[in-house]
Amino acid sequence: MQDKSTKKYSLGVKFMELGSIVRDQFQISDVIVPIMQRLSAETGESIYLTWRDGLEGICVEIVESSQTIRYGVTVGSRSPLYAGASNKVILAFLPEDVQETLLNQKLQSFASKTITSKEELRHDLDQIRATGWAYSVGEYTESVFALSLPLFNASNEVVSSLAVGGPEFRMPQEKIEATLQKLIQGRDEIQALISKHAGATTFRQFIT
Repeated sequence: MQDKSTKKYSLGVKFMELGSIVRDQFQISDVIVPIMQRLSAETGESIYLTWRDGLEGICVEIVESSQTIRYGVTVGSRSPLYAGASNKVILAFLPEDVQETLLNQKLQSFASKTITSKEELRHDLDQIRATGWAYSVGEYTESVFALSLPLFNASNEVVSSLAVGGPEFRMPQEKIEATLQKLIQGRDEIQALISKHAGATTFRQFIT
């Protein structure tokens, strides 16, 4: 929307509607959000669910931390699959030809620690596949950490990720393992929901 007095632009109602459209489309509130709420209470940080859409990740749900200083992202916001743990953990488990399609594009820098070297990114993806999880600091947003795990559909194809995120100073190295274990427990609960719907090929299908 444009302010008639200042002539400056700001986000309008349509942008706010996008978050509701995304949430309604994936119908996740009843089954996923309670798990995310518990994880947020246990970790003290924000928990968010990222869904793959082509070569981008789209945030389909977030439960924000109750702390004053916290990481927040808008439902419906998009970011490339090479930037940040919540995206890279998806990219790492995609077929090699899909990875190469992304790697053949120009990798834009979003923050001081965004990986823009293709060889460095390939090495990072190899490590994520080996460990099964991703951790990043300041790759998409300055001084923000993210710890993330992949989610797979009934065909064992990676479709989304579950992540915990917050200010870097609240996640020293000695806290990562304990936080990861909590996240694994929540991820396994969500993954069990997928397994109940063996014929599902999309996120919407496996929860309906």
